Amino acid sequence: MTKPLSDLATALLETAEGLHRIGLMEEAVYQKITARHLGPARPASEPMTSEEIRAVREKARMSQAALGRIIGVTPGYLSQLERGTKRATGSTLAMLNVIRRKGLEAVL
Repeated sequence: MTKPLSDLATALLETAEGLHRIGLMEEAVYQKITARHLGPARPASEPMTSEEIRAVREKARMSQAALGRIIGVTPGYLSQLERGTKRATGSTLAMLNVIRRKGLEAVL
């Protein structure tokens, strides 16, 4: 659940919407403002199953220790993710999604 917008944030969004609608604000700037205050239009990190996490690591041809070092987790935690005893969240999930979509080179 997200917290309600302040009066200032609401006024900012209304102003940005008006400026964008009449063509005085570029799309990229408008999206940045709305994403900052309302969150991205779609989830930044989609949940991953244990099988998908293992597939990401195997596709990268890395050990659990090597991939863990890159994404900032211990080999034991990565093992738990691959076995399904834990679920990836936060920055770990974000890093795994980037590697899945763009390849390991995107985070090196």
